[in-house]
Parts: sequence; C-alpha cells; structure tokens
Amino acid sequence: MPTATESSQSLQAPALPSEILMVAETQWLFTEAELLRAPSILDGLAPEKERENRSKGVNFILQVGIMLKLPQITLATASVFLHRFYMRHSMQNYHYYSMAATCLFLAYKVEECVRKMRELVVACVRVAQKDPHKNVDEQDKEYWRWRDNILQYEDLLLEAICFDLSLEPPYKTLFDLLMQFEQGDNKRLRNAAWAFVNDSCLTTLCLLFPSRTIAASALYAAAKHCDVAFPDDARGRPWWEVVDVDVGSIRRACNYMASIYENGPAKASKESGMYKRTPESGDEREDKTRFAGLKMEDDGSSRGSNDGLISPGVVSSGASQAGAKRVREEGEAETEQRPSVNGAGHEANGNAMNQDGSKKRQKVNQGPPRNGVAPQPEQVLSHRPTTAPQPADTDPPDSAAAALAGDTMIEGGLESPNLEEDGSEEGEVEA
Repeated sequence: MPTATESSQSLQAPALPSEILMVAETQWLFTEAELLRAPSILDGLAPEKERENRSKGVNFILQVGIMLKLPQITLATASVFLHRFYMRHSMQNYHYYSMAATCLFLAYKVEECVRKMRELVVACVRVAQKDPHKNVDEQDKEYWRWRDNILQYEDLLLEAICFDLSLEPPYKTLFDLLMQFEQGDNKRLRNAAWAFVNDSCLTTLCLLFPSRTIAASALYAAAKHCDVAFPDDARGRPWWEVVDVDVGSIRRACNYMASIYENGPAKASKESGMYKRTPESGDEREDKTRFAGLKMEDDGSSRGSNDGLISPGVVSSGASQAGAKRVREEGEAETEQRPSVNGAGHEANGNAMNQDGSKKRQKVNQGPPRNGVAPQPEQVLSHRPTTAPQPADTDPPDSAAAALAGDTMIEGGLESPNLEEDGSEEGEVEA
C-alpha cells in the first residue's frame, strides 16, 4: 500500500463516477458478437445497414439540436438513448427518425435545457423535409403527426432503457484529463480529441466501452495524431494507469474507430489500412503516447531519473532520454561558466573590464581636459577598500577626480563612468 508521501507525489486522476452509475453503465455494455444479434439484424436487416441507420438517427439528433442550439452533452445523451433503445426493439417497427426525435425530447429534459414542444416539432419537420426555412403551421397534419409520435414513444423509450436516465458523457471526463495533463491550451490536441468523441456518438462505441474508456481513447488517438507524449507519474506509472483505464481497451476502441472511418460514406476515396492500427498487446514501454524517461511531479514539472528538472509536464514524443541528458549537460556547463559574485570569475571579469576601460581612458587623455580637470590614469585595486577614499582639501583637483573614478570602477564592475554604449565618452562627443 503506498505511503502518504508517494500518494502526494502521484498524479490526481479525475474522480470516478458513482458506483450506481458504473453498475448501470455496465448493464448496457455488449460484445461485438452480441451487437450482431440486435433485434433489427435478427429481423433481416444487414449489419452494415443497421449501423448506417443508427448513424442517420444520430445525425438527425445533431441537426435538430443545432437548430435548437442545444448543448453538446444533451445531444450525446440523446444518442446514447437511441443506441440503447435499438438493442431492445427493431428498426422495422419504429423508424429511427421518430425515435431520434423522442430521444432528444427526453434528453433535454434530463439535462435541464428544456425547449418548447412547438420548437422541437417545427425543427423536426424542417430537418426531415430538408427545408430549414419551411413555414410549419400548428394546424398542419405533419406537425400533429410528429407531435403525437414523440408523446407516444416517450413511454416506450423509458421502458426500453429501464429508466436509466443518469449518464456520464465522456466530454466531462475528457476535459478533466486535458486539465490534469495541462493541455487545456493545446488547441490542436483538444480539437482532435473532441472530434473523436463527437464521431463516436455516430457509432456503437457507447455499447462496447464505458464512457471513461472512450474519453481516454480520444486522448490517446489525439496524442498519437499530434505527436504528444505524457510523462509517467512519480511512482513510474504510465498515464493510462493513473487515470485507471486499461491500455488494451484504449487501443481496441481506437482500432474500432479506425475501421469505422475507413468504411464510412466516403470509403470509395479511401485506401484500406490508411489509419494505422495499434496492437492491443503491444509493448507499453514503447508506446508513442508515453515518455517513460520523465516523471510528473506535483507542481506539473517533469523530472528525470536523476531528479534534474529538464522540461515541462508534457513533452513531444520525438524527444528521447539522450536529448534530455544533453540538455542537462548544457545547463551544467553554462552554470560553470557563469561568474560568481566572490569567485575568480568576478576577478577575471573585473581585470578585463579594467583593461578595456584603461584603453578608452588613454584615448580621452589625448583630447582636451574636461571641466578644467585633466583625467589621470587610474590605479587598479586588487580589492575594495573598507572605506571610500576621501580627498583632502589640500589635495589637487586631479587626484580627487582620479580617486573618485577608481572607486566608481570597483563598485560598478560592469561599466566605466561617463561611457556611452558605443564606447565613446561624453566629453569626446562634445569635442
């Protein structure tokens, strides 16, 4: 059992949903063989046609939802209701457009973003007839047909889904994962993962995997697409173990979506195998989305095996341990060359500055005196005196100016007095 220190150093994964939701979701998970025995397929509908009708029903939900300006989570909830309904009833008896409208009617009441019944019916009529500007009158027969079907099928839908209305869409889990790995500002990665989840609504992926696995699969596919790798946590665990998801299930979900993409409506213009598969039992240490050379700390930084801070929390998959080591060596070499305050480096810099300053002052001596005082060569001091030299009243003005200039050179250490950036002196410019 990990100690308190180890627990504090490990990454904090998004909280798991309640046990009630997990048990209810498990009851709606099937195998691919069981999906081939859906009621519609048993009634004689081809499996490809059955999947195509499912996607058409979900697409109907999306178009109506966009017209009504409904949130994405509401549309995802309605699509899950539709997929679950057709695991109990056949499409031969209930058309997917009518059931899609009913699922959306139930979903926006579950998610508490209610629209008026008239607005829903008008949007359904316009989408079904592919006329977004159609004038739908309440006295129209088409209006009352859609309205009666929605109200009639609502009870049938509730009975078919066993009143399991509480869902955990993968969008919230995906957002939490992006925030956990500090990738909320990575627009390319975020959009790729979000598109994966959107496309999964058109498929039966919600009947094969839990929503948490779908969210992790979206992040996995997006990371491979964007060449992003996530470091291990302080205990050396890969990111999928931190979020409590099996990597085999993640890869299987990604391969399933790849096959869906290849067999989509535009499959005539696609080549077989254009989406690279990942073996489900592949080596986890060589996974493209994992960077095992780094470990994530509590502050979001990554540390190598020697605990040297070398990079942010997320690195590109093209980086390697050799590159990280080279970065550390360059940083150490730069630290060694950096002059210290009291060390020999400061003394060397001071001497070089004194030499440079003396050359410039020799050039000043050749010009006319400034303010009636001719500059004299300065005395280079090996150390700073305890008290600044105070000129006596009986001393000549030239010795006082020389002492003041020498004290300024020691205090500054970086620049000589009255020198411009181009190396010339103010008096010289005036002359």
